[in-house]
Amino acid sequence: MEIITYVLITFYCLALLYITVYCLMQTHLLYYYHKKNGKPKPDLKPLNGDSELPFVTIQLPIYNELYVVERLIDNIAKFDYPKDKYEIHILDDSTDETLEITRKKVEEYTAKGFNIKQVTREIREGYKAGALRDGMQFAKGDFIAIFDADFLPNPDFLRRTLPYFKNEKIGVVQTRWEHINKNYSLLTRLQAMQLDVHFTVEQHGRYAGDCLLQFNGTAGVWRRETIDDAGGWEADTLTEDLDLSYRAQLKGWQIVFLEKVGAPAELPAEMNGLKSQQFRWTKGGAETARKMIPLIWKAPIPLRKKIHGTVHLMGSSVFVCIFLLAILSVPMMFVLEHIHVDMTYAGVFYIAVIAMSIVYYFANVHAIRQENYLRTLLKFIFIYPIFLSLSMGLSLHNTIAVLQGYIGKKTAFIRTPKFNINNLKDSFRNRSYLAQKITWTTIMEGILALYFLFAIIFQMIYIENHPFLVFHTMLFIGFGGICYYSLRHLSLK
Repeated sequence: MEIITYVLITFYCLALLYITVYCLMQTHLLYYYHKKNGKPKPDLKPLNGDSELPFVTIQLPIYNELYVVERLIDNIAKFDYPKDKYEIHILDDSTDETLEITRKKVEEYTAKGFNIKQVTREIREGYKAGALRDGMQFAKGDFIAIFDADFLPNPDFLRRTLPYFKNEKIGVVQTRWEHINKNYSLLTRLQAMQLDVHFTVEQHGRYAGDCLLQFNGTAGVWRRETIDDAGGWEADTLTEDLDLSYRAQLKGWQIVFLEKVGAPAELPAEMNGLKSQQFRWTKGGAETARKMIPLIWKAPIPLRKKIHGTVHLMGSSVFVCIFLLAILSVPMMFVLEHIHVDMTYAGVFYIAVIAMSIVYYFANVHAIRQENYLRTLLKFIFIYPIFLSLSMGLSLHNTIAVLQGYIGKKTAFIRTPKFNINNLKDSFRNRSYLAQKITWTTIMEGILALYFLFAIIFQMIYIENHPFLVFHTMLFIGFGGICYYSLRHLSLK
């Protein structure tokens, strides 16, 4: 029994240690972000008139996007760029009405003089990566701009990004995601909170600190030569964008991140779509880590880059540690009641909470503030604990994804459905693409909510000191909230 007790404490502390190291690395990126002079800015020279503008291929990979595909095509057609200097390729793997909607839009804009084409495949091999790979044979541009179906880039997007390619070492220009429907619901506000950290502290921090960073799959431009030199799009991970980004940088190409250039996009408005997106990102991150970390450590790059690159690729593993902390915290509650172990030193792990709170405060209050400071701060204070709770509630779902990624289990690329949600009047109810079945993970999330409710009640009745009470309350809210929204957002058809 004593051995089991100390094994339990060891695993618990190891999970805490991993999370603490990850959070401290995030604050190191915040240091780079704040410093902003760790990486020399590229020599930006304006393009001299339309005659110097390069020819660009705009690729729009889509799959069953009947609610947003018209909006996407109409938006791209508004680009402030000469019609004879770009082509639009809709890489359409759809199997529903989207095919016909796209066909009519292509006919409409062809009649208006646009160079636009619908590219279809009989077999959706390789999913998005396969569509991008196969679409390259039709692309005539020296530069490839990519936008997912839910993005609405501004008309000056190409004119603001292409000048950076005058530096021949630049292989990719990535812009910051903005949010069309940030204020639609609590769910969209929480997503915006996390993404705003990624597109300020993480992305710009890595860029300013001359670390390895990533193309985010959309709202960016590639030099075609870079794609070819890095080996092209590969479908062996669910995050083909992250994979190709690292392969390109290990080949010597550089990525520019433009924090000041935003590309508006629609956030998932319902829980099951968000969960599919999270599964793809976390599993794909683990797959890419498994594939690329050995290559990173063999590459002739500074140790600092290797460490930050490794932490970046293994970032999704933090969910595994969060889930371990959650599950082990209940037996730990009993263990600490019956053994005499001085846990005073465990307080050092509170530094993880403090560090991450500073990062999220900076990104959501200081860096991206659209209201007065006090109002923004009060909103942050209210919503941040909810964000932490629901993030912990996703830990089971994301842990499964991460473990599948590391062991090499292959699963389909499940895209995140979008419903043209722009304001509070819009609804996704009774729409196509909504999940129709209760998954076993949703059932387990409900069971875990009851598990932590039991822990809360037991502590309140039988334990004088309540070291885990706040933690268990947040876990109850997190798992219960994820389960509730997963059930509530099922299709009513």
